[in-house]
Amino acid sequence: MNKLFTLIVLCCTTISFAQYGYRDGNRIGISAGVSQTTLFTNNFTASPELGFAGGLSVRGNYYNNWSMIYGMQFFSNNFNLESTFNQKIKYNLQGVQVRILFSYNVVEDHVSLDFGPVLQVNGKLKVATSDENKILKGTLLQADQIIDISPVSGNFYLGVSAGNKTIRAVIFYEYGFTNILNRLNKDDALKVLNNGDKFKGNLGTINGQVIINL
Repeated sequence: MNKLFTLIVLCCTTISFAQYGYRDGNRIGISAGVSQTTLFTNNFTASPELGFAGGLSVRGNYYNNWSMIYGMQFFSNNFNLESTFNQKIKYNLQGVQVRILFSYNVVEDHVSLDFGPVLQVNGKLKVATSDENKILKGTLLQADQIIDISPVSGNFYLGVSAGNKTIRAVIFYEYGFTNILNRLNKDDALKVLNNGDKFKGNLGTINGQVIINL
């Protein structure tokens, strides 16, 4: 928790100084919206579920039609895994993201194409108490035995935003290029319950948000 707090303070400080130093070119944005997340994996049967996210960002002029976006995002994403009786078990993942994005201005101040890397800090997966002891389909694992996932992961961001200087709508997709289940591979007992297979999973999330620029 202390590391997460330090990261938040650092990002807020960076955003504040960037705005002060480049008052004419930069805009601070407050964003919020909904997400749909799934887990791409061969270990389990997964399906998408709705969640939400929101945060702060700074968009600054870079060169010609290019801008850069620095941002911090809080998220609460959900996805489902099936149990042995084909029941859906909802998993919740909460955490914070730090983004450094390149933005190409297709139509200046109105439409842009945004892309770049995202650093994601994850909490443990959460599952309802009533689902904790259910067995995941195709394995001998209980639902609560896979919650201790990798605490840090990386995503690639690709999105489009449209609007004006004050308010914008943005749709973006994030694909986790790191194995978010890799930490589970450190426990040999869990791999035995997983049919002897290694754990491998990558998150995919599509987001729709509204950004209000101050």
